[in-house]
Order: sequence, then C-alpha cells, then structure tokens
Amino acid sequence: MPIYEYRCGACGVAKEHLQKLSDAPVAACPECGSADYHKQLSAAGFQLKGSGWYATDFKGGSSSASDSAPSAGGHSCGAGCGCD
Repeated sequence: MPIYEYRCGACGVAKEHLQKLSDAPVAACPECGSADYHKQLSAAGFQLKGSGWYATDFKGGSSSASDSAPSAGGHSCGAGCGCD
C-alpha cells in the first residue's frame, strides 16, 4: 500500500497516510477538522542501485548516431533477411 502525503491549508499540518489505491482521499484534517486538506505531490520511494539494466544500459555514457544506425542494405541484422 502506498503512503500519501497530505497538508492542511488552514493549520499547516503535514501528515502521511497509508492508503490503498482504491481508497478515497482523506477529506478532513485530523488536527483541526478543516476541509482544506489536500494530497501533496511527492517523490517516488525507490532507488535504482547495483549493476542491473539501469547502470549498464541507461546510466551516463553517450552513444553516437553511427552505433545505432542500420547496417548496409537497410537491414538491422546486416544479413539481408528482411528483418526490417
């Protein structure tokens, strides 16, 4: 279940609520009871680490246009098999 962050516009209190995706948003501030209690936009709670696909395929580095261009004959495998 995701954790959502809420902030009250009336009293300024900020709280986290553990909710199911199907749950309705919390409507009233638990501190002051105001209806000015809104869900905040927050960062994702995961981080990519290790030597997996992110580090090997997308992290840093630069590739030139000639590395990704199809080989002679317009075929991506270069064997003339019609794989386009």
